[in-house]
Amino acid sequence: MNADISIVGLFLQASVLVKLVMLTLLSLSIVSWAVILQRRKVLGDAKRNADQFEEKFWSGVDLNRFYHDLAARQDSNTGLEIMFVSGFKEYARLSKISSRAPEAVMDGSYRAMRIALSKELDELETHLPLLATIGSTSPYIGLFGTVWGIMNAFIALGAVQNATLAMVAPGIAEALIATAMGLFAAIPAVIAYNRFSTKVEKLESHYANFMEEFSNILHRQAYTEKDPA
Repeated sequence: MNADISIVGLFLQASVLVKLVMLTLLSLSIVSWAVILQRRKVLGDAKRNADQFEEKFWSGVDLNRFYHDLAARQDSNTGLEIMFVSGFKEYARLSKISSRAPEAVMDGSYRAMRIALSKELDELETHLPLLATIGSTSPYIGLFGTVWGIMNAFIALGAVQNATLAMVAPGIAEALIATAMGLFAAIPAVIAYNRFSTKVEKLESHYANFMEEFSNILHRQAYTEKDPA
């Protein structure tokens, strides 16, 4: 009896449709945890790299030398490094054109950093919609398997004259496992999605604040170069 009501035993006794539901939910759970672990590393690295970059940026380093160092290894730059290189590169390019007003130079530099910011946010948000989808749909998939399993259990119960709890309990139990698996897949996905979304919002705010501060530095430099006196 114990073997019959074990999870494996109930799975083996379930109908083909309920088995498919359970396997689907197990697959979604595996995918969810893979995304959770991967996003956790990516967002953690992004926060750490941003802190290290700002620590060096505000240490009084020469911006021209800093730019050339980062531009030399551009393929490995991330986050604020990409924004800084994009903004400074556009600023230097436009500044060489004598006819360019400081406002035009600043607008071009700001747009370059805004584009870099948008691309970085797209990278940080990769796979987050998948977590949201798994979190929102898994309970319904599990509920579908449960409803189907209970329906089959009662149909089988109606075919016998002397029904007992022992006869119907395994069928209901195997049906309820589908709901449990749906929640097992959904709960971590929802928690991770909310947590990662908050981290992305904080990083976006961090990036945007740096962009404004760096723009102010370039703004002062642009007007100084335009009017040395």
